Amino acid sequence: MTPDDQIHDALDAMGVRIEYAALPADRDGEYVHQRKLIRLRHGMTNRLHRSVLTHECAHAVFGDEPSMFGPLNAKQERRADEWAAMRLIRHEDYRNSEAIHHGHAGAMAHDLGVVRSIVEAYQRILLRVGDTVYIAPKMGAGMWAHREEIA
Repeated sequence: MTPDDQIHDALDAMGVRIEYAALPADRDGEYVHQRKLIRLRHGMTNRLHRSVLTHECAHAVFGDEPSMFGPLNAKQERRADEWAAMRLIRHEDYRNSEAIHHGHAGAMAHDLGVVRSIVEAYQRILLRVGDTVYIAPKMGAGMWAHREEIA
């Protein structure tokens, strides 16, 4: 099952519908919690579509609603991008793309089939300590999503 299939299955399980609509120029998508609805802009490229859909799915998973407090909105956006990155980017693919493109986020995004902000979100959740890379580390021994020796 592909990451895209998993996202669609998750949305179905939560009862969230997808609707294509004319959105403001500064918006590619939005999640309307009260209606359990993701609205997406028409005509997006495949990379943008899958990135936006997965980002909006994260808002649905967390039950995010817009707030009048900017820092809360910013936190929700970061969390949605990071959640999307964990689902759309396989670590092996990231590692290979990083080596080929020398860490250039734009080139890596094209290679990985996502938008640059998703690659940057993935990079935020990486922690390199010596010759080891930890993905989504937390406090405490053995608390990470993945660990890999890079030496």
